[in-house]
Amino acid sequence: MNTPAMAWQTLVDVPTLRAALTGRMPVLLDCRHDLADPQAGRRAFAEGHLPGAHHVDLATDLSGPVTATSGRHPLPDRAALAARLGALGVTADRQVICYDAGDGSFAARAWWLLRWLGHDAVAVLDGGFAAWTAAGLPIAGGDEQPARAGAPALPLRAPLVQSVDADEVLRSLGDARRLLVDARAAERFRGEHEPIDPVAGHIPGAVNRPFKANLGNGHFKPAGLLAAEWQALLHGRPVEALIVYCGSGVTACHHLLALAHAGMPGARLYAGSWSEWCRDAARPVERGG
Repeated sequence: MNTPAMAWQTLVDVPTLRAALTGRMPVLLDCRHDLADPQAGRRAFAEGHLPGAHHVDLATDLSGPVTATSGRHPLPDRAALAARLGALGVTADRQVICYDAGDGSFAARAWWLLRWLGHDAVAVLDGGFAAWTAAGLPIAGGDEQPARAGAPALPLRAPLVQSVDADEVLRSLGDARRLLVDARAAERFRGEHEPIDPVAGHIPGAVNRPFKANLGNGHFKPAGLLAAEWQALLHGRPVEALIVYCGSGVTACHHLLALAHAGMPGARLYAGSWSEWCRDAARPVERGG
């Protein structure tokens, strides 16, 4: 694979990205989104974004069509996503930087998907748009430039990350060698408050680590601290024993990014997550802590 010289693969901070913009521009993907207001991301992009960035939409670009059995944000078709990214200028030798409003919850989904396509030169801007503007750096307004008509798709390569389906999760229940981690807020995990999905609770045997536990002061915690926290949670298991999920397979990617930043790749994503799991009444549900 042709790899760009910068080759950031997990996180990049604002000063480092700012310095890099004097050379060959990476492709900047603006992933801002609001689950309660699906058009909020596009409005925010029009109001101001990193110069040269492209907006990618969670529902139409970073997810596939919802079906009667899927979760709320199923994985997109690999070829369709590769074509969309190619039209935005992503090539096999081009660095990609993903950002969102600040916490990385949506940018991490784009990061994971690019690695799922086999593209390793992709990173998330630590602190996102909030950190960029707090540094007093320039932003651009207005709509983005049109995608390149007829541009070649990003070449598909072997995935660098792995996902599991509901059947594999079901088979893993009760297996002490596996660890299932739920990235949702604690009250949703316990089933006390469910604002989005029709059933409250969590997958039996799962433990709760909200994705925001990976953050401190608006940025990802240092790699060493994250490694210590995740190793304590794994309790002697290898990281390959870990399956992460959330409401719809989006914020769980934040855990996978945090683990990669900590030097602990190998965990897998249950892409359908709770919104898929709870669609089948035959699948067991657990409530409480």
